[in-house]
Amino acid sequence: MIIQSTQNEKIKTWAKLHHKKGRDEAKQFLVEGEHLIREAITRNCLEILLIKEGLSSSFEGTTIECSHEVLKKLSQSISGTTMIGVCKIIETEPKNSNRVLLLDNIQDPGNLGTIIRTAHSFNFDAIYCSEDCVGLYNDKTIRSTQGAFFHIPVIRTDLENQFKLLKENGFTIVGTSLKRAIPFAQSKEESKVALLFGNEGQGVQDKYLEQTDYNVKIEINEFDSLNVAIAAGICMYRYRK
Repeated sequence: MIIQSTQNEKIKTWAKLHHKKGRDEAKQFLVEGEHLIREAITRNCLEILLIKEGLSSSFEGTTIECSHEVLKKLSQSISGTTMIGVCKIIETEPKNSNRVLLLDNIQDPGNLGTIIRTAHSFNFDAIYCSEDCVGLYNDKTIRSTQGAFFHIPVIRTDLENQFKLLKENGFTIVGTSLKRAIPFAQSKEESKVALLFGNEGQGVQDKYLEQTDYNVKIEINEFDSLNVAIAAGICMYRYRK
């Protein structure tokens, strides 16, 4: 099958996946480039592969050749792409977890993607995002994860309810804040830990900080705080498996 018109109904439908509403309704999202498509195949969530007209692929599922104009319409890459994957959204829940993250209103997709990539690298088991966090399937978020989001559960949820569930399961919840916090160097070894990080501008909301077991602040010179993805990386390294 070859699609050469940007007005093709399938292309119009897939273009809606650039927006959260379209992704939520279709339960699908797009990925671009060979690396992310390989990761999607490994995760068994690639449903349709769109490739540049004239190219070949070893993908055993549905493959559709598309003109340059069609791929350009669907692509969000500045440099363009020769392949785009239509993937199904997979709902996953962590099993036997003892290292998790709690994210309160993270707004920058690059920060969220970097946090996900780092969490996977340091063997964290899951990430729980507040319902007002930036979307996981935002194109910039996906690219920033470098495919890590295929390998770690990232769950949008009510954080207050998640606090209760984690405490019932023996987790120590460690918040990050400049207020009512101990120096990070004094943080303790924990068998089951949930690390809490907040919004880029406002930090963690007080209502969540009041529910933590304790809060920590990273000791730094001159500046008050670090970029949230950098801070998360430092903390995750401390509690890595």
